[in-house]
Amino acid sequence: MSIVVTGATGKLGRHVVEQLLEKVPAEQITAVVRDKAKAADLAGRGVRLAVADYNAPETFDGLFAAGDKVLLISGNEFDKGRPQQHKVVIDAAKAAGVALLAYTSAPGSLSAALADDHRATEEILLGSGVPYVLLRNGWYHENYTENLAPVLAHDAVVAAAGAGRISTASRADYAAAAVAVLTGEGHENRTYELGGDEAWSFAEYAAELSRQTGREIVYNPVSVEQLTGILTGAGLPGPLAAVLAGVDASIEKGELVVSSGDLSRLAGRPTTPLAEAIAVALKERHQG
Repeated sequence: MSIVVTGATGKLGRHVVEQLLEKVPAEQITAVVRDKAKAADLAGRGVRLAVADYNAPETFDGLFAAGDKVLLISGNEFDKGRPQQHKVVIDAAKAAGVALLAYTSAPGSLSAALADDHRATEEILLGSGVPYVLLRNGWYHENYTENLAPVLAHDAVVAAAGAGRISTASRADYAAAAVAVLTGEGHENRTYELGGDEAWSFAEYAAELSRQTGREIVYNPVSVEQLTGILTGAGLPGPLAAVLAGVDASIEKGELVVSSGDLSRLAGRPTTPLAEAIAVALKERHQG
């Protein structure tokens, strides 16, 4: 029996593998990667590597074994038909008779276009008959703290979220929930709504940035159309810019407030406060 993590060299996948290494022997972990070179450090620690690509179904033939527990981390190629990519993994998992397939989805309350691929994948997974866990991950702190350059350049947080609130947590927090499911018992056919313990607004985010930088950073609310224009102006493809701006519209409606407590319960600890994530990001910028 192996615990198999797809997208293992991605930002979330690396956190999952690191935390698995603290819980189970390395030889029980299989990291699925597209590029072996990017996972050389994991192989050096005894993790088994498997090379496969969501766009090449044959690469998943024989990759899983009966009894494996699989974490399917959603793909990030928004233009490649993600549900069909994910179906490749689900079909291979079904054929092998895996014990569990956990999928990193989006909050059930999210109506934005970003959720469409996740809902379609959930349907495929539930229809497959494979024992499943839906890890409906909320938004990451890092979606904001890794993009501080324009904020600090203009002393302004720009979003199309009005006074909406959002329950973010760190990638490490979401990874901890995935690890709890992959190493624990009794999670079959469960859905977990995951988000940070404390919801915040963009005005509060700007205030916390001001406090930590000693500068006056304001929240500049804009319309969805304006934000789409700003993002395309920054080089994002139009369709992706529209999807991301659509998430802000959902935040304004309160769709990314997650109050289930599932994340801290699974992780076995409180989620990482936003202020702490900001402090880490500012320190890294300073060192960089």
